[in-house]
Parts: sequence; structure tokens; C-alpha cells
Amino acid sequence: MAREKVTITLDRLKARAAQQLTGASSTSEVVDVALTRLLAIERLRRDVEAYTGQPLTDDELAVGDLPVAFNLDDTDTDYDALYG
Repeated sequence: MAREKVTITLDRLKARAAQQLTGASSTSEVVDVALTRLLAIERLRRDVEAYTGQPLTDDELAVGDLPVAFNLDDTDTDYDALYG
């Protein structure tokens, strides 16, 4: 990942609190964690928005009822004995 030095203005109390909460070793790491989480949240928000924008069609809903072949390729594991 390419990194470059930048100058930002921020609230030092917030940065310090975020550093303590996240266990980050530096303010730069706090900003990196914050941006990573912001990106994930915004991508999820956009996905939810896209799905809620239009009702699912009958064909789309039917996909949830399709049978699924579930094979972990581990016939030597007795799942019934492990999990009941």
C-alpha cells in the first residue's frame, strides 16, 4: 500500500481517545484504522441502500429456496458426535 506524508488538522483529544480505544501505536495508525473502518461502513451502507432501493423480484426471492450442496470434504469428521 502506498503511503505518503500529509498534514491534517484534528482534535488531539479525540485522536488520543481513539488511540487508547484501538490500541494504535501512533496517530497515523489511528487515522489509518479510522479510514479503514469508514470505508467498510460506507461500502456496507451503499450495499444496503442498493438492496433496499427496489423490492426483490420473485426470481430473486426464489434463489433463497434453492438446494445447496454442502460438502466440506472431511468424511473422517463425525459432526453428529461433535455437535449432536
